[in-house]
Amino acid sequence: MNREFIMAVEELEKEKEISKELLIEAIESALVSAYKKNYGTSQNVRVNINKETGDIDVFMRKDIVETVEDDLTEVSIEDAREIDIKYQIGDVLEIQVTPRDFGRIAAQTAKQVVVQRIREAERGQIYDDYSSRQSEIVTGVIQRISNDTVFINMGRTEGILAVTEQVSGEKYIVNNRIKVYIMDVKKTTKGPQVYLSRSHPGLVKRLFELEVPEIQDGIVEIKSISREAGSRTKMAVYTSDENVDPVGACVGARGTRVQTIVDELFGEKIDIINWSAEPEKLISSALSPAKVEKVIINEDGKSATVIVPDYQLSLAIGKEGQNVRLAARLCGWKIDIKSHSQFFTDKIEDYNDFDDDNDLDYIDEDNEDILADSETIIEITEENE
Repeated sequence: MNREFIMAVEELEKEKEISKELLIEAIESALVSAYKKNYGTSQNVRVNINKETGDIDVFMRKDIVETVEDDLTEVSIEDAREIDIKYQIGDVLEIQVTPRDFGRIAAQTAKQVVVQRIREAERGQIYDDYSSRQSEIVTGVIQRISNDTVFINMGRTEGILAVTEQVSGEKYIVNNRIKVYIMDVKKTTKGPQVYLSRSHPGLVKRLFELEVPEIQDGIVEIKSISREAGSRTKMAVYTSDENVDPVGACVGARGTRVQTIVDELFGEKIDIINWSAEPEKLISSALSPAKVEKVIINEDGKSATVIVPDYQLSLAIGKEGQNVRLAARLCGWKIDIKSHSQFFTDKIEDYNDFDDDNDLDYIDEDNEDILADSETIIEITEENE
């Protein structure tokens, strides 16, 4: 019977992925409680389970002291030395006190405790597993929806997709498979809670890592990403390999790679640009698909004034300011967009506010390439003079 007990523990080890040693320790702890409860004692006891045979032994533990004050927990040095002359004050004397019927009583009493400890161990394993996978994506099955909160079965545990982490316009249907981003993992009294997201920018990043081998291999790097979930994402990519086009690698042949990700995100638009260490180039690319004439950088305020053709102004700003907003997040710069004519009008107004003859030089030095293309700047200046 004892050998069968060990075999059952080994089977639990395989099935629950919990170490045999951890299970034995949990059972020993449970049997200590069972002994004290059934035999009405407050003695210090230790339960030992032989990991090979499954034999169970109970030992009463007493501290060896010079003067005994508590017979249940202490023994005199004289009595201890009658058992073994080597004992010293401060040692612990163990006496086997295993009752004949302890196996039956312990099994009945400790069952619930053992099951609970196994459950706790499982929860610990699940927590360790998913906390190490934080900021990754997993595929799960939508199990149920309650008060707009979506619960997703991920195999060993259930994840929570809160309303705030859902994407407006996406439909979540029970039993459908879905990819989600592991945002956070917390311990609770009910076990580990895994909080998921469909709106986090990290979801797009991880999807590209799965889909693009060059990113997996480290040849192409995602430098920055900004997202308004369900609508549009902007992503800046970079490579030090001159033979690799980072944007082309992400897009794929005939757009197959990026289209796979767009389909997973239910049609969300994705703009992919080349990352640059030069703010002018980065900001200009980030405002794609709009064409940019010039970027004027203010290093102190980490802000930039961007001049675009008049007909490109609305495209550069985007619907409800989305394009410039995403570009600013992507680059980490404040961006002020002005049309070509608006920029010149502002400069002429600045010119009229000054009296000295160097004002025109100020305009020409800052915007030489723009003013050179203007056929009217000389006429406007003469009129103002």
